[in-house]
Amino acid sequence: MIVTLSEPEIRVSGALGEEDVRRALDAVVDPELDEPITDLGFVRSVTVTADAEGAQAVIHLRLPTSFCSPNFAYLMASDAKDAVAALKGMAKVVVELDDHHDSEIINVGLAADAGYRGTFRHEAEESLDELRWTFRRKAHTAAMERCLSDLLRSDPSLAETAVGTVRLRELPPAKHTDSLLRRRAVLGLPEGPDAVVLVDHEGHPYAPEDVPMALRRARSTRVSIDGNAHFCRGLLRTRYAEAEADQAYRPEAAEHHQLLPITVKEIHP
Repeated sequence: MIVTLSEPEIRVSGALGEEDVRRALDAVVDPELDEPITDLGFVRSVTVTADAEGAQAVIHLRLPTSFCSPNFAYLMASDAKDAVAALKGMAKVVVELDDHHDSEIINVGLAADAGYRGTFRHEAEESLDELRWTFRRKAHTAAMERCLSDLLRSDPSLAETAVGTVRLRELPPAKHTDSLLRRRAVLGLPEGPDAVVLVDHEGHPYAPEDVPMALRRARSTRVSIDGNAHFCRGLLRTRYAEAEADQAYRPEAAEHHQLLPITVKEIHP
């Protein structure tokens, strides 16, 4: 779960309320599912009060199972706290993760601002930054696939190898294109109109003969992300019957579960 760094810092004038806090939480994204925690229904409750020092928010989060990965759980909770604390006029933020096997550890660490390694100590085998970059790359790969799949669907005559030379300026102004540009910005990849769309994590394009396999790998990543999101939504609704009302449906995710006729060359010994 990560804060989308490409989004502008949120600032709200006047008295803060629940709607302001939930809008701030829209910027917190589950890294594995690549969706806002608000859309997924992970925000269980938000309470905002105020005193002479400013607004105070108490946020309760929930996950699909009690055994969801502790590092993802901490990422989500920590980023939620940071996102809400960035609101102008917010004096104090308390974030608590409910019904997780590590809830007590995570909640104590958050309250003390101990950080990930300070919270899990010897169990923290990798840093949060390493986790963030891993899933940012996956999100970028899925975003590339969505854009190029749109092109393949709109123009059946487009050859797979030709997709490898498609430039950003050739993508239509659309939600998927905007999403791709944001993810390229986070990774530090070229955003100019002449930049090639299909690139590896370092920004290098693929040779024509490697494009079909690159598309297939990208599609596998995207299907995995969308499939996991669909599965986790269902688990959350099963665990918490009231969660369905808090989940936002994304029609583009369902649309991209369709299969594309991507050809993979046969390898002969």
